[in-house]
Amino acid sequence: MTKTRKSIITGAIAISISAMLWGMDGIILTPHLFNLDVSYVVFILHTIPFLIMNVFFYKEYVQLKKFTRKDIFIMSLIALFGGALGTISIVKALFLVNFQQLTVVVLLQKLQPVFAIALATILLKEKLRKNFLFWATIAIVSGYFMTFGFRFPDFNTGAHTFYASLLALLAAFSFASSTVFSKIMLQKYTFKTATFFRYGFTAFFMFIIVSFSGKLSQFELTTSTNWIYFIIIGLTSGSGAIFLYYYGLNKVKAIISTICELFFPITAIVLDYLVNDSVLSTVQWISTTIMIISIISLNANNTKVTAKK
Repeated sequence: MTKTRKSIITGAIAISISAMLWGMDGIILTPHLFNLDVSYVVFILHTIPFLIMNVFFYKEYVQLKKFTRKDIFIMSLIALFGGALGTISIVKALFLVNFQQLTVVVLLQKLQPVFAIALATILLKEKLRKNFLFWATIAIVSGYFMTFGFRFPDFNTGAHTFYASLLALLAAFSFASSTVFSKIMLQKYTFKTATFFRYGFTAFFMFIIVSFSGKLSQFELTTSTNWIYFIIIGLTSGSGAIFLYYYGLNKVKAIISTICELFFPITAIVLDYLVNDSVLSTVQWISTTIMIISIISLNANNTKVTAKK
C-alpha cells in the first residue's frame, strides 16, 4: 500500500468516526442533559474540553502575544457563532422535540454546507460554484419535506417540531458562519491554536451569560449522571470529534470527506430507531435521500466545508 493511499484511508476513517460520534451525540448523549438549562449545558460542554486541552496544549497561550485586534474580533465571532449560538440552538432543538423526531433535527443540520458556501462567497469573495442555487434549493426544499412531509406546519399540535426545526437551521447557519470565520484564522494560525481558543473564548462568553442570567445555580441541580455525560461528550463528540475531523480533512479531498460524513445521518437514523423506536416515513426517507444527494453535489468540486461543532 502506498504512503498516499494509506494517508487517504486513515483520513477517511478519522472523518467517518467523527461523523458517527456526532450522530451518536444528538440521539444518545445530549438528551440526557434535558433536566438542565440550555445555556448552562453549553457552558459546561465547552468548559470541560477546554480544561482538558489546557493539560496538553497549555503552550498555546504564547500565541496570544501574536493576536491582533482583528484576530481577537474574528475569534470572538467564531466562539459566538460556532460555540455559543450554534450549540445553544441545536441543544435547545433537541430538548424541544422531547425525544421525538430527533433524527429530523439532526439531519436538518446537514444543510450547513449550503450556508457555508453562500457565506464564503459573500465574506471571503470565493467564486460561487456552478449549479449552486439549483442544488441549494433542492436541499432546502427536501429539508422541509423531511420535516413536515406533505403537511403544513401545525402551530397548535406541532409547534415544538416547527420551532425545533428553525433552531436546527439556525444552528446550521451558525456553524457555517464559524467555518467561514475559521478560514480567516487558519490563514495565520494552526487548527490546534484555533480550536484551543475557540473553546476558551466560548467558555468565557458562556460564563458571562450564565452568570448574569443566574444559571450558575444549575451546578446544584447537576446530577452525577449529568456529569458523566458531560465528560463523555467533551471527550468524544466535542473536542475529540473536531480534532479527528480536521486530522482527516487534511488528508482527503472534499468529495471523499462529504461521503464519509454520511455516517452522521446514518448513525442518527439507526440509533434513533434502536433507542427511541423512531422510524422515518416514506416521504421522509425520500426527502432525506434527495437532500443528501444535493449536499454531495454541492461538495463535488473540491471545496472543503465543515460539519457540527
